[in-house]
Amino acid sequence: MLNLLNLFKSWVQNCLKAILLITIFLGITTIGWTPTSNAALPSGNAITDGKALLRYALPIDNQPVRKLQSSLEDISNQLRANKRWGAINNDLKQAARVLDNPKQILTSVPEERQPQAETWINELRTGISELLEVVKTKDKEAILVGRSKLLNIVSLLEESMVKEFPFEVPSEYSNLPQLKGRATIAIKTNKGDLKVVVDGYSAPVTAGNFVDLVERGFYNGLEFTRSEESYVLQTGDPVGKEVGFIDPTTNKYRAIPLEILVEGDKEPTYGTTLEETGRYLDMPVLPFSSFGALAMARPEGDVNGASSQVFFFLFEPELTPAGRNLLDGRYTVFGYLVEGEDILDKLKAGDVIESANVIQGIENLVQPQVS
Repeated sequence: MLNLLNLFKSWVQNCLKAILLITIFLGITTIGWTPTSNAALPSGNAITDGKALLRYALPIDNQPVRKLQSSLEDISNQLRANKRWGAINNDLKQAARVLDNPKQILTSVPEERQPQAETWINELRTGISELLEVVKTKDKEAILVGRSKLLNIVSLLEESMVKEFPFEVPSEYSNLPQLKGRATIAIKTNKGDLKVVVDGYSAPVTAGNFVDLVERGFYNGLEFTRSEESYVLQTGDPVGKEVGFIDPTTNKYRAIPLEILVEGDKEPTYGTTLEETGRYLDMPVLPFSSFGALAMARPEGDVNGASSQVFFFLFEPELTPAGRNLLDGRYTVFGYLVEGEDILDKLKAGDVIESANVIQGIENLVQPQVS
């Protein structure tokens, strides 16, 4: 009887979740400036860690460092899967083997950056040896902390491999700010602090627009205007009748095009959804598969009508599963939350952005040439 009751409770919970999901998606089709989609992308072993997604999005081609990265990232999977200590040891040993031949990593690093890269490689060697000892204690939290430190060094190593901006942005967008690299934004809210990394390598126009607006102080004092539990949290609607940013140099609405870089493509597609081009199964380099994915909102019928309104995707595995979140390919993701997950989870409509500041990467912002 108890098992039957538990099954019934589980069935009811699943039904309620399904109803909530349907309600959310039906509701957003009738209200402007909220993300919607008809796409249903295939599910898979999607990456749900924003920092990992940022690492994989870097425009580099060095398989050994990717192997090093994936070995360290796999540790968290093994900890979730009944704490497979042997598999964790194997992951660390595989990472160590990659580092046994540093030349295969350094070959992708510009010569002037190689001394620093060698220092990071030595730090990784030491850190992996130390973590192997920690694994013997079976202290899950200590293992996760050690893994995180190692992956932060891997991020620095991979970033040092980027030699130049990988493509030319179409000239029709030369009138818009562009981010030729990455930037880190610190956002102070009335409930705590957030930190996001925006990625100009994948979405230079969208990321450039956001960084420019942050530098102007545009988001300071703005409220979060819409929240849907386990779905989205939106902001960027200025006070007054306007729904976006009016550029003081032109006195016109600054419109930002839909911009999506697909895995395997050399440059983003602009002004059209993947659905419209028949690329239903293609996955963006920056997908909606992480809690805190940062994306552009836009008017319901205008793929090129985004401006200042942005939203955080509140990824919830049961309601918005990775690969079936109904947003990929129709809205531009341009960054991820990297700190403050607990704060983002608390924020609701009516909460306020007290300040937003660029704390790293402002040198990558390229302003349009004034004629």
